[in-house]
Amino acid sequence: MTIKVIIVDDQAMVRAGFAALLAAQPDIDVVGDAPDGVRGVELSRRAHPDVVLMDVRMPEMDGLEAARRLLDPPAGVTHRPKVLMLTTFDVDDYVYEALRAGASGFLLKDAPPADLISAVRVVAAGEALLAPSVTRRLIADFARQRPAPNRTPGLRLKALTPRETEVLELIARGLSNQEIAAALVLAEQTVKTHIGRILAKLGLRDRAQAVIFAYESGLVTPGES
Repeated sequence: MTIKVIIVDDQAMVRAGFAALLAAQPDIDVVGDAPDGVRGVELSRRAHPDVVLMDVRMPEMDGLEAARRLLDPPAGVTHRPKVLMLTTFDVDDYVYEALRAGASGFLLKDAPPADLISAVRVVAAGEALLAPSVTRRLIADFARQRPAPNRTPGLRLKALTPRETEVLELIARGLSNQEIAAALVLAEQTVKTHIGRILAKLGLRDRAQAVIFAYESGLVTPGES
């Protein structure tokens, strides 16, 4: 199955470079690019990509607002692509807000080419790009500095079984499915099943929002090892 991608970035050289790299992959098809959030949203509505690579800082409309419009579209718009934020900063308030809005993760623009290709595939498959330690630090930092105003985790967390709660905690600590399986002595497919149930019970879009929820609910305290 071919992964359809669009690239939204205000730097033409970045768009061209990323497009050339991704288009060279047999399973990735770059179906367009845009220089700002406004045109990026318009292009996504027309092209229906699987993944949108979205720069954080752009004129006209920044990546955060564009991500919100794509992930929470108006009535009548059914297409919701996966959004992967691009940033030159390893800690960025906009990226955190984008994760809360439903973006599937973020990638530094100076990451190795192989990381970009892998990120597109990971996000297209429905996973969140949350493994790198820098991402864990970003989420922990902002969860500590800016806790949600209404911290009422009890009712939603009570919907989870003890095992599901354990899995959620390990997700929030940045463990992969394979690592969670090893830690809890479970089959990896069982871990995937638990994660699916966690997302359904908590009304969360993906693994990225599960991490945000775990920190903001107090299940995991930033800075804990």
